[in-house]
Formats: sequence, structure tokens, C-alpha cells
Amino acid sequence: MKVVAYSINPFEKEFLIRANQKKHDITLISNALSVETAAYAKGKDAVLVFTNDDVSENVINKLADLGVKYVGTRSKGTDHIDKKAAEKRGIKLANVPVYSPQAIAEHTVALALALSRNLVKANANIHDFDFRLDDLLGFNFNGKTVGLIGMGQIGIATASIFKSMGCHVIGYDANIHEKHDHVPLVSLKELLAESDIISLHAPLTDATKHIINKLTIGQMKPNVMLINTSRGGLINTADVLNALENGKIGYLGLDVYEFEKGLFFEDHENDKKRDVLLDKLISYPNVLITPHQAFLTREALQEIANQTIKNLDLWQKEKCVGNACAGNNNCQEKKAAEKIVNNNFNHLP
Repeated sequence: MKVVAYSINPFEKEFLIRANQKKHDITLISNALSVETAAYAKGKDAVLVFTNDDVSENVINKLADLGVKYVGTRSKGTDHIDKKAAEKRGIKLANVPVYSPQAIAEHTVALALALSRNLVKANANIHDFDFRLDDLLGFNFNGKTVGLIGMGQIGIATASIFKSMGCHVIGYDANIHEKHDHVPLVSLKELLAESDIISLHAPLTDATKHIINKLTIGQMKPNVMLINTSRGGLINTADVLNALENGKIGYLGLDVYEFEKGLFFEDHENDKKRDVLLDKLISYPNVLITPHQAFLTREALQEIANQTIKNLDLWQKEKCVGNACAGNNNCQEKKAAEKIVNNNFNHLP
């Protein structure tokens, strides 16, 4: 297949080349997909995108007009893709339903541990040859209650690590109603009220957008720790800022940001104008933000690349993959593909 891959980072190239083994003619470009850059897809069968690419209705229509038949995202989440527009224009979609949930889970716990033990401040002090222990008091995780919102594979992997640290882990998932992998499931209200640490692992949908807001924050314990390695839109950032200011949220760890599009994955060090909310967030000593890097392990990148190439292989064989399988109701693998990927969309970020 002839393919153009947008938003390619230098660290991805070797993994995609290794997975492809020259099977497909793939052009790798660093440009993000937009209405303006869609022209690079002229003459291509498929495009590969990433989470911050613009795959809105206007872009979908432009791609379809150029003859593109397939859009694959090198991510688990698909909230950046207008799936209805793709189906309307007969463009098939695919994601990477599963890739190293351990990578996300480990980063989640790394954020929590770094916050709990003031590691960022301690490291900064050491660089200044300040070896005092002032303001470095932390807390044990053993015996604390950890609430996980979203009990897909990443949620399960995260639960396993926290449980190994002696935490009592509870979970909430709107699509699961029974005890899941030895983690008792509770209502959202109960999870918010009981948890010392709350970690988000749900997909971004209309139902989950701003699930963390002024109302739900009000139901949390004072000085709660909040971690988000899923999607920035799960959090109402302005409400979280207010909760930081009044001490309701005692620790905040983010690998994603509500307004990260056009900001994350790029160097904005010399920007004269900065995102006001983000600038305010990073001013707090009890806030730790990483640039959407939870997936960034060698193992995860190879799995993403392998699945991405597998999607192209299946399309080349005229087999369906992805959520919509649009415009091909006679495809024999349609139902199986929809079931697999829809399940992942429901339970995985």
C-alpha cells in the first residue's frame, strides 16, 4: 500500500521501519495532519495519524476527495477522529487496541511516587547543593485506598502495581458491573469519597468528558492525589486549579492536558505567549506534569508499530479492521472487528 504517516517523531522511525520490512511504501513526515497538509496524502491509499492530528470532518472530506480509503491511528484512543464522517465517506478506520498497558501503568505509579516523596523538589535542591530535608515530608502508600476510574487493561495493570505496594484498590467503570480481577467495583460517588489516590484510565467520550469537575471534586477527600495518564479532556482544568488553590487537591500528576493539542510533542520554549492555565499549573510545587510520554517505552513503541503495520496488511488483503469498517457491509470480518475494537474503545484510553 502507498501510505503517508503524519506527526512522525524521530523516536518512532526505527520501530516502524523494523515492523514494515519494506512491505508498504510509507512516507514518514513530521507535519501534523490538517486541512492544509492533507495534500501530502494525494495518491496514497492510507494515512497514519497520531493523537494530536486533526482528523475532523473537514479533513476527512479532503482525504476522501484525494482518494484515501484508510485512516489508521498509532494510538489506542480515537477521540481525535470524526468516525461518523469517515463512515459517511467510506473510509475505514483502525487503532492500536492494546499495547503494553504496563508502560502506562508504570508511568502512573511513577508520577504518584514522585509526588508523594517530593522527588522533583529534592532533585532540584541537590542540584543547588542543598541537602536539607525541609519540605520533603512524604507518605506511605501501604494502607492507602487507590480508586481507579476505568478498568480496562491499563486499569488492571495499574491495580496490580498498587496492590503490590499494600494499597486497597477499588474501581469504577460504567461498562463493568462485577468484581474485576480481584478489584471490587463501586459507584463513582463511593470511589470519590473513599480514595486517597484517584487515577484516571477511562476513554474520552461524551459521557466521560470532564468527569473530574467542581461537583465530583467536592465529593473527594481533602488533600487527595489525582493522577491522569489517559486523556486531558477527562478533567475540567479550571476546576482542578481552583481545587489546588483551596487545598482540596493535595497532589496532581498529569501526563495529558485538556488543551495539549498544538502544544505537546513540540518545543515551545521560546514562545512569547504561553498557555495561561498550564503556566499556572506548573507553578505549583505539588503538581507534576509530563508531556504525554506514558507510552514512550521501547516495548510499547514496537507493539504500536507492529499493530499499525498489521492493520495495513489486513487492509491490503481487503480484510476489515478498526471500528467502522465503513462502506463494506459484506466484509466477513466486520462483526468480529467491530466487537474487538468497540470493546477496547469502551474500556481503554
